[in-house]
Order: sequence, then structure tokens, then C-alpha cells
Amino acid sequence: MGAWFTREIADTGRLRLFCFFVAFIAAFLFIRFSVRMIRKQVRWWPGNVTPGGHHVHHVVFGLVFMCVGGVGGLAVTDDSSGWAAAAAAVFGAGTALVLDEFALVLHLKDVYWTEQGRLSVEVVFVTVALCGLLLLGLRPLGADELGHRGQTEGGWNIAGVLVFDLGLAVVALLKGKTWTGLIGLFIGIVALVGAIRLARPGSPWARRRYRPGSRKERRALARERRYRRPVERLAGAVGDFVAGRPSGRD
Repeated sequence: MGAWFTREIADTGRLRLFCFFVAFIAAFLFIRFSVRMIRKQVRWWPGNVTPGGHHVHHVVFGLVFMCVGGVGGLAVTDDSSGWAAAAAAVFGAGTALVLDEFALVLHLKDVYWTEQGRLSVEVVFVTVALCGLLLLGLRPLGADELGHRGQTEGGWNIAGVLVFDLGLAVVALLKGKTWTGLIGLFIGIVALVGAIRLARPGSPWARRRYRPGSRKERRALARERRYRRPVERLAGAVGDFVAGRPSGRD
């Protein structure tokens, strides 16, 4: 394991990303465990931080950690040092605390245990997936490979490939396929599949290009009922297990 870590993580310059990734997941799991204990009013678990009766949300602590970890990381010049790893871990923990209350920041009200609050969980899952792809050595739009090709090929050719790949991912996102579009930034074939398939009902693409009652709209609705709904139920069950049920579904 030690040899694998040195070869695949330290020697490839991914130490800080690895520390960020591990700290991010650990902090998210800890804070979700903490808020669930508080929600159940478990006596032996410390409650909310309420100095003077004012509830301080953990997004505040997350912002402090992000500032400390971010500035500390900028101050460290050796990317492979213990200080660099520690700064990345602090930044990762802070990011987890902030994104866990992403919905609160977006709506500027406490929606943590509502259906709107599930957006925070979705954002966290997306972040974990993208960081995982980066740890595997993938780069958005194949940046590393295109950089090597750019040494032998013309710059306009490389720019054309980048614009084409980015365009496919954007089309997939406009069709309401968030996961497909984001993963497509790293794996081009995924973006291509998302771009050529039917858009999800209610997506910006469907609203502009699928006339009400048209064949494409009917096919999109049928596909949504047949394929998307079971996936959403499974994703909701996983989210409930990890993060707890929203209040309306207790």
C-alpha cells in the first residue's frame, strides 16, 4: 500500500488533492452524523453552537477553515511537504462544511431539513465524483493529452478540439443531464452520448425545442417515467441513508 501511495499519489503530484479528498469526505460524514444526532436530541452529543442564543451554522466554520487552508496552501512552496498536505486537508474540511449548507447559502434561509436542502447533498456527491476523477488522473477536456499534442500540432487544431468537447458537455447540461455533462468534461464519449440523446422534460433545451404535445416531448416524458424515476428513487434512498430524510418524509 505504501509503495502504491508513493507511486500513484505522491510521485504524480496528487498528494494535496488526495488530502483534500479524504478530508472532504471525512468532514462531510462527521457533520452529517453530528446534525443527525442533534436532530434526534441525543443527550450525550454536544448540541448546536449558540453563543448568546444565536445559532452559528457550520458554514461559518467552513469559511474559516477554507481561508486558513487556502492562504496556508499558497504560503507553502513545496507541494509534497507535510504542511502542504495539512493545508489541503484543512481546505477540504472547510469546503465540505460549506457545501453541506450550500442550499442555505443559495436560498438565504435555513432549508437544511427540507426538500430544498437536498441540493446540498447533491452538490457534495458531484464534488466527490469530480475529485475522484481527478485523482484517477483524468483532466477536464483531456488537458494533459492536448497539451502534449499541442507541441506537434497547430494551436488552432487543439483549440477546435477543446471547443468541440466543451460544446458537447454544455449541450448535455442544457438537456438537463447534470451528471452526464460534468463527467463528459473528463470523458468525451459520455458528453457525446448526452448531447445526442433526448433532453429531459423541463430542461432549457426541451422548453425551447420541444413543442407541447410534439412527438419528442412525448418520448422524453415516457423516457423520464421509465428510466429516470427509478434512478432518482435509488439516488434518494442513498441520500437519505447518508444524510438523513428531509422533514416532510420522516
